Amino acid sequence: FKFFLGLAPEDPVINPSTLTKFRKLRLKDTDILTKLVNLSVGYAIKRNVIKTGTIIVDSTHSKSRYNLKSQREILVDSSKNLRKAIYRIDEGHKEKMPEKTTSGMYEDQIGYASKLVEFVKNEENLLLNPTVKEALNYLEEVIIDNKEHLQYSADTDARIGHKTADTAFFGYKTHLALTPERIITAYAVTSGEKHDGKELPGLIQLTEENGIKVDVVVGDAAYSESGNILMAKERNIKLVAKLSETVTHSPNKNSTRFLFNKDAGMYVCQAGHMSIRKTITG
Repeated sequence: FKFFLGLAPEDPVINPSTLTKFRKLRLKDTDILTKLVNLSVGYAIKRNVIKTGTIIVDSTHSKSRYNLKSQREILVDSSKNLRKAIYRIDEGHKEKMPEKTTSGMYEDQIGYASKLVEFVKNEENLLLNPTVKEALNYLEEVIIDNKEHLQYSADTDARIGHKTADTAFFGYKTHLALTPERIITAYAVTSGEKHDGKELPGLIQLTEENGIKVDVVVGDAAYSESGNILMAKERNIKLVAKLSETVTHSPNKNSTRFLFNKDAGMYVCQAGHMSIRKTITG
């Protein structure tokens, strides 16, 4: 990166925390991105870069910085990693180590982890191994966090989203509208379980507020649900998208509790949990 900035390899660079500090101290306006999009679209219109009223809509996912794991699961994984590190040195320690708990109780798991830590601390030869030492320190931190009820894995805004029937993510979705010239005209950030099609009216409205009269919308099947088809007809907008299966085959056409995820081909509830199987009747 220094080469592209015209810097020599030995030249100093700014402190890595500068951008974070600037963002927290200076960019307190939460609408800054909306304003930047508005300005960029305005300049593009003035320069005659945007030539049509066509927008392309889609969404992308962002994983949460937190893990979708309970504190007990983190505790179990940390204990397992410490045991594995010990087994690599000498599997003979397996007979000496505390018996693993199978109750599934949160308190029992903390008790077992504490005994495991105590066992390792009494084995000086194990403490000399850096891998064991690192796993031990991490487990001790996890135990302390659990006892203090610190929920590092809790992100109250993030939800489970599904890219396919077998692939899920814990985080958010960014819904985008852009022109064929690849200029972003509108965006919306939602939790991961939100349906892409539900964001279409908002994206169209924001695009028009930024100065573009929308007459064509191009998207995938997620945007061709019945509500969007009616909306497009009322506003004289041409909707170019493969017809969603929910329009003709859905038994839950009027349900607000379950939405069809076209990527997974399954229904998803409001909390982001997907149905476990699919059947064909009739």
